Amino acid sequence: MARRQQRATGSGGWLPWLGLALLPLAVPPAAAPGGCPSACYCVATPELVQCRYERLEEPPKELPSTVHNLSIAGSNLSVLHRAAFAARPLPDLRLLRLRHDNIQIIEDMALQGLPALRTLDLSHNPLLSVAAGAFAGVPLLHTLQLNQALLAAPLEEQLALALRNISLRRLELAGNSLRALPAALLPAGLEELDLRNNSLQRLTAVELRSLEAPGWQGLRLTLGANPLSCDCALRPFLTWLRAAAARVPDARSLRCAGPLPLRGATLLRLRPEGLACTAAEGGEPGQLETASYVFFGIVLALIGIVFLMVLYLNRRGIKRWLHNLREACRDQMEGYHYRYEQDADPRRTSAIGTPGL
Repeated sequence: MARRQQRATGSGGWLPWLGLALLPLAVPPAAAPGGCPSACYCVATPELVQCRYERLEEPPKELPSTVHNLSIAGSNLSVLHRAAFAARPLPDLRLLRLRHDNIQIIEDMALQGLPALRTLDLSHNPLLSVAAGAFAGVPLLHTLQLNQALLAAPLEEQLALALRNISLRRLELAGNSLRALPAALLPAGLEELDLRNNSLQRLTAVELRSLEAPGWQGLRLTLGANPLSCDCALRPFLTWLRAAAARVPDARSLRCAGPLPLRGATLLRLRPEGLACTAAEGGEPGQLETASYVFFGIVLALIGIVFLMVLYLNRRGIKRWLHNLREACRDQMEGYHYRYEQDADPRRTSAIGTPGL
């Protein structure tokens, strides 16, 4: 009995030590330099930091210097001030995600202190103003994500100035209700452009020519989930797409949104010459309908000319026929006149009334 109690006491003596060993794992890390921020949590290692729905009004200042990926979502950053991430040097930060953070203004040199940054995600923010030097200080930036970030205000001119001094390789502009190719803000050397889920009905001939300009000849476009209108105005784009399908990775999945007979049709299965022209709302008059009316008018004119030529060639016969018709009508009218005079003679009337005399 004593041995059993001694064994139980001996085995229970390990429990306090085990609790002390697990205590650091149960207590959240304190806000200390080089540790995980108190408003965020670190996944696996301090190299991946995520701050979600903490309603931050500025980026956390106690980020570990070894962080590679930083994600801040659901906060109220509102304004990215100059050197917003420079409170503590982050020489190894490569990926910065700032989604759903209500960012409206990006000031000059806002990303100063992030020399290794390669990917910046500003999607789902109501951007109103972007300074010309907003992306200065990040020479290695090659991917910029602005999905659903250009809905609050037209920013093409501001973004064109902000992007002119950086060497972007990929630009994402999905879900921004764009109606045309934003050629003004595309930097030279861009390799990938994401235009999915916009309001593009087609790419015009002018826009297609701009894609062949020096610096954009290798540009790849992603165009899925756009309301493509498969009428005759789409012919230049369809011709270009069939010849350069390699530049549109999702070309095989593109489908027509209208007109109704072609809704849902696969774009690459259509022939450019088979696209009919219709007078769509807000569009140009249907060229095919106009040509049909012109052709119909020409046919009627030819028929009229033939008819006049027949009349001219048979003018003598027609004149003779008209003369005979007139004489026949005259004889008929004289007959009617004679009968009327006979019926109106009073002597003939009285003779008919007294047959016995």
